[in-house]
Amino acid sequence: MNNLIIIPARKNSVRLKNKNILKIGNKTLIEHSIIFAKKISTNTNILVSTDSKKIREISLRKKILCPWLRPKNLSTSKALTEDVVLHALNWFEKKKKLVDFVILFQPTSPFRTKKTFFKCLDKAK
Repeated sequence: MNNLIIIPARKNSVRLKNKNILKIGNKTLIEHSIIFAKKISTNTNILVSTDSKKIREISLRKKILCPWLRPKNLSTSKALTEDVVLHALNWFEKKKKLVDFVILFQPTSPFRTKKTFFKCLDKAK
């Protein structure tokens, strides 16, 4: 099964500036999502979609695919997560390979467990 984990991380938030690079403990929100994604599978593809140079730098340092800065039309507060995911998925399937499952990790939900994740994945399958 070929899974793709997509982590959408916009730089500007309406209420909290640069929230995805704020720290909980000693790690940013984006780092928490990347670390979790790496823990659940070593052979799953992980892609960060962002309009932030800083988030892109963090992703690339962590050896995560972040091939571009997200287009402006997908970086507004009115942009839909579904459109961001479809943009990333379409790029990935054109450049890399077809995907069976898309897994979405929002950086603003850093408190996840492997147990809960695998229960959800089993139900989806």
